[in-house]
Amino acid sequence: MLKDQINIIKKLAEPIVQQEDMFIVDVEIKGGNETVVWIFVDSEHGDVSVDSCTRISSELDFVLDAHEVFSTGYRLNISSPGLSRPLSDRRQYVKNLGRKARVKFKEPEGYRKLEGILSDISGDEIKIEMDKGDHTFIDFNKIVETKIIPTFSR
Repeated sequence: MLKDQINIIKKLAEPIVQQEDMFIVDVEIKGGNETVVWIFVDSEHGDVSVDSCTRISSELDFVLDAHEVFSTGYRLNISSPGLSRPLSDRRQYVKNLGRKARVKFKEPEGYRKLEGILSDISGDEIKIEMDKGDHTFIDFNKIVETKIIPTFSR
């Protein structure tokens, strides 16, 4: 049932999110005393603004109520995925070119982790540049998880 609700929410939210020149990264529903719906959005063309999230939330709240997706009250949160969440959509990789990343991926002998600069995206693979000038190409189909590592300069 939860998976069905998530699919319905994605279907209803997609056109609203696209109006803001964004895309859906993930949808989560958390229970407890109150149902909380998290919709994580991103953009290929810039940052996710609070104003955009507010517009999406207002319109989507109305649409979810009209379609009676929830039988009881719920809280709707629209947010960017933030740095703590792994990249889950290929479109996020373009936005993060030139940033340091940690990539976990499958190889025939098991899992491997690499850390370096996400330097290129070509076809179905990414290129990671390591400190010593070495680089590795990783096929998107082999990627298990990619996280951006924040760097702070003084």
